[in-house]
Amino acid sequence: MLKLTYTESSFDLECVTLSLEEWVAQRVILALRVGQSLCIEPNTASFLLPVDLPGVELLRAEVKRDDREIIALCACDAEYLEVTLRGSWLSDSSKDSVGVFFTAMSDRAEFFLHKLWQEAQSCASVLSE
Repeated sequence: MLKLTYTESSFDLECVTLSLEEWVAQRVILALRVGQSLCIEPNTASFLLPVDLPGVELLRAEVKRDDREIIALCACDAEYLEVTLRGSWLSDSSKDSVGVFFTAMSDRAEFFLHKLWQEAQSCASVLSE
């Protein structure tokens, strides 16, 4: 499962080894125990990857192979590719912009997308230094 955590100033993408069902069940139990409201709804999440990142062409091939249409790719401009994922949004309310987006796809696709995102983050941090 891929989990994108959105905060007020950034987001983080990580691979979670739990199944989607196990992870959601744990979050629901936690919300019940602490008395927190919880909203889960189908949604999409998007982020950018540099088009010249090694492995982007392999990602394109992986997307073409997967007929479930969980991942969509769209060229933003000459430098960036937008990755859009279908999944679910979990937050305190349906209007909240802070929360967690989660989706499940093949283990291979999850691992590969996570590695590309990490590579993009390390390239961005080198450029900002």
